Amino acid sequence: MKQLYCLLLSLLLVASGYAQEYFWTRDIPYTAKTDDYSRERLKLDVYYPQGQRDCPVVVWFHGGGLEAGQKEVPQELRGRGYVVVGVNYRLLSKVTVDKTIDDAAEAVAWVMHNIVRYGGSTRKVFVTGHSAGGYLSMMLCLNKAWLNRYGVDADSIAAYIPFSGQAITHYNVRKMQGLDALKPTIDEYAPLYWVRKDCPPFILICGDRELELYGRYDENQYLARMMKLVGHRQTVLYELDGFDHGSMAHPAFGLLEKHIREIINKKASE
Repeated sequence: MKQLYCLLLSLLLVASGYAQEYFWTRDIPYTAKTDDYSRERLKLDVYYPQGQRDCPVVVWFHGGGLEAGQKEVPQELRGRGYVVVGVNYRLLSKVTVDKTIDDAAEAVAWVMHNIVRYGGSTRKVFVTGHSAGGYLSMMLCLNKAWLNRYGVDADSIAAYIPFSGQAITHYNVRKMQGLDALKPTIDEYAPLYWVRKDCPPFILICGDRELELYGRYDENQYLARMMKLVGHRQTVLYELDGFDHGSMAHPAFGLLEKHIREIINKKASE
């Protein structure tokens, strides 16, 4: 039933698209870092509707195991009334994971400081991404220190909505530590390490537990349980039956939009 619901929701959302012209501004440098790799890599694209203001903003971190991938604005987010920011970050093993998470934080800070120029609202910023991108959004949500470095309160983000993010220490981080991909660890680079009760809505979306990569659903289930145990009342976990790690992203966009609408409507009524 969940699979059918998500597919129908996605179709309805596509059918109700906005008759609006959109623009791109590509390869915007967002970093103050000056080394060659940072200057080459740390850029983002902004996709935005013409002549609009106070639009919801979706910050999208690409997947690729933290070691591959390129910034993108997913097709499912185009023409939907959003300002969408596709972000590049430095990759393992050219840098260590602390540098990669810092890049993600710097990109979100750039959004908070600049997105009004593109018609976006800083009160309606949603941070998300698939796989490695989901992991980065989890880390920014739960460990406030990353965004604090750039003068941004992690709790000022409207919601964090990771797609199939890793809740324990990322497997490629463990690989760089000399550990096997199936050797589970929880250290300071694990979202689970930082569970806290006082954060924005935290929406976890995963594929089928029997099809997901490396037990990804089970990690998210444990993270959701721990968030609730420490007192966070706005953690939600979805399992998309029948979808594996890669294919879960498409139906997940319907859930992303559902929660964006609900959160914006709630803010408007406060």
